[in-house]
Amino acid sequence: MTDAGLVLEGGGMRGLYTAGVLEYFMSRDLYFPYVIGVSAGACMGASYLARQPGRNKKVNLDFVGDKRYISLSNYIKKRELFGMDFIFDVIPNQLVPFDVETLVGSPEQFVIVTTDCATGEPVYYKKTDNRNNIPELLRASSSLPFVASSVRYDDRQLMDGGISDPIPLKKAQNDGFNKNIVILTKPRGYFKKPGKISKIIKYKDHPMINEKLGVRYKHYNKTLEYLYNQEQQGSTFVIAPSKTLKVGRTERNKKRLEDLYELGWNDAKEQFEQLNSFLENN
Repeated sequence: MTDAGLVLEGGGMRGLYTAGVLEYFMSRDLYFPYVIGVSAGACMGASYLARQPGRNKKVNLDFVGDKRYISLSNYIKKRELFGMDFIFDVIPNQLVPFDVETLVGSPEQFVIVTTDCATGEPVYYKKTDNRNNIPELLRASSSLPFVASSVRYDDRQLMDGGISDPIPLKKAQNDGFNKNIVILTKPRGYFKKPGKISKIIKYKDHPMINEKLGVRYKHYNKTLEYLYNQEQQGSTFVIAPSKTLKVGRTERNKKRLEDLYELGWNDAKEQFEQLNSFLENN
């Protein structure tokens, strides 16, 4: 285990890229003492720390054609494009068991990023303080705006962590990790544009979420600028898709998702020696 932190961006189904990178890390027995994840990044990080190779691929590819996983019928029935009960209850408890005990017992710190609907601010949950509620927090962190419902937890209504802290590098630094590896789910050169849906659809009960979504692109782009500045200073190692693949947050094309997963594996393999040099450099 190295002394660096690992920061995992979200991105819905684009998280298959992160899954590929982490799968390669597992094949090389590379783990980090501190892992912080947002939305899909948190989900991929959980299976990684649970030492379950192949699980992320199986969960996200084998069921993507299942209407219970993602479909318009889910949205019509429950106002959720993703079948959150199916993904965070049926799959981990019945179909592809999730080894929560190994995750909780692993030596690494694990932090899940969520957003408080009342304040619009990030709320960070450590596995050590919430060991019995990891799946519920992963669900909260993954509750994307307009396609999933918020989650009630800890006297808060929680949503997607990407709303308030899409790439939690500063949180990792504030937690004592000055050297970090960041896995992005969009290629270098990408910057977010103003959202269209948030201008049309509004949350009646969560005005602060509406406010945050309105300026989300600005916050994300500033975060990227900070990230790349840290990279130039030598404190951060960035792994991002080496080419652009047409994969959206709610992608259902299995071939595209498989290609993205393979890209993550191959990018990690190609950069592994460079990554080792970064980790060995004090």
